[in-house]
Amino acid sequence: MRGLEITRIGKRGTLVIPSRMRRRYKMEEGSFVIAEERSDGLLLRPAAAVPVEVYSPERRAEFLMSTAADRREYEKALKAVRKMGLDPGKIPHYRPER
Repeated sequence: MRGLEITRIGKRGTLVIPSRMRRRYKMEEGSFVIAEERSDGLLLRPAAAVPVEVYSPERRAEFLMSTAADRREYEKALKAVRKMGLDPGKIPHYRPER
């Protein structure tokens, strides 16, 4: 039956996924999988890990000030940046048009 193969659990809980299935789902050594408990058993699915960018306070301040749509929002952004302990004048950013 296609899609069904028997395999074994090895030492330390390792599971050998048959090569045909690894190729089909583009899984190789080091690939991530999601293991999900279900009422009828265990579901394994390929997973992806993506890097997450962590923004510095200065970069967050730049976003706040550069995305202000009008003068009022810009003033609120300046206040928030100062509250972060930063000098808005030292952070390169776009100012809204008057």
